[in-house]
Amino acid sequence: MRIKGITRNVVVLGVVSFFTDVASEMLYPVMPLFLIGTIGASPALLGVIDGIAEGGSSVLRWLAGALSDRYRRRKPWVVWGYTISAFSKPVMGLAAIVGGWPLFLVGRSTDRLGKSIRTSSRDALIADSTEPEYRGVAFGLHRAMDTCGAVLGPLIALSIVLLWRGVPLQWLFFVALIPGLLSAGLATVAIKDIPHEAHPEATPPPILQSFPAPLWHLIIAATVFSIGNSSDSFLILRSKELGLTFPQVILAFAVYNVVYAIAATPLGKLSDRAGRKPIVIAGWTVYALVYFGFSIAHSTTAPWLLLAAYGLYQALSEGVTKALITDVVPKAQRAGAIGLFYTATGLGQLIASVAAGALWGVRWFHGTVMASFILGSVCAAIAIPIVAGVRVGVPPKLAEAQD
Repeated sequence: MRIKGITRNVVVLGVVSFFTDVASEMLYPVMPLFLIGTIGASPALLGVIDGIAEGGSSVLRWLAGALSDRYRRRKPWVVWGYTISAFSKPVMGLAAIVGGWPLFLVGRSTDRLGKSIRTSSRDALIADSTEPEYRGVAFGLHRAMDTCGAVLGPLIALSIVLLWRGVPLQWLFFVALIPGLLSAGLATVAIKDIPHEAHPEATPPPILQSFPAPLWHLIIAATVFSIGNSSDSFLILRSKELGLTFPQVILAFAVYNVVYAIAATPLGKLSDRAGRKPIVIAGWTVYALVYFGFSIAHSTTAPWLLLAAYGLYQALSEGVTKALITDVVPKAQRAGAIGLFYTATGLGQLIASVAAGALWGVRWFHGTVMASFILGSVCAAIAIPIVAGVRVGVPPKLAEAQD
């Protein structure tokens, strides 16, 4: 079935992301349990490792995006990013045999380095390949295809664990290399670069670019939000703490991704018609409620419901926010703008993850409320009125209807 406005590049990038997410999400629900149960790290160290891995590579997201704009090429950054991430997976697994948590940190940071190199250029290429009135659905479809891999990955991990009783968790990191290499190979042979200047002889933008005011407003809002947006590893640990078994944790995480995959495309399409801001605001509101729910939850049913709602938050905000960025900056600055956005929010997430790890044992109101998750809920609530004030134009399809 062909979706109007969706180009071949968008589909190929979706398939590439699908294979990468199979590899990554095989491991994501396993990582905190592997790091704490197999390697012997603490929740506080988990927060530091995730914070360093996510936040430490954030500056490169801006730099890689700015260089992509300057040299008018997206594909090399995309290919190298996926390739680096593929080879990082076995490095993390080796940490159980030699090196311990420092080697795991190297592998995790290398994985995030690959993401830093590719993400801004990939998202800019999606926008370059799509007409403005279809960007919401294009980013939504990409997130849906990406997240289908995130559904399949944990199920593959669960199947291996159930069929191969007693399998060392580190072997999953080596299995993940296979879909990672498929992703890198497809990116190499099937993605088509698109010149992003009308006149190639025009002067390329500088590394330090001057961006429109709405982008900075959006970055401020997203940074406030991200200071409470700690690593999803803490949602996994909390689910385990609430009584879910290891297989149940993996299945609950798969439920989250199913909701995300199903809802991403229609909500992206809705943003093309109704505007990006209302959708993002709805997503951040759901996030605030989910994190508040995790802070007070006491039953084994809660993680299933809350992770499903968390998938809705992702569908409402992730792809739509990227479309919003491309709406408020010129074509030649897209990768740099997206990279700067990721840099700011990545540094916020570093703070959030370190704080969540440090606050993990803190309970308020006679032990009934977890401080780690209240921080996320409060930051989201503060950020909502800030993003509501971002000035953006009328959505293209709504403008057509008004004409």
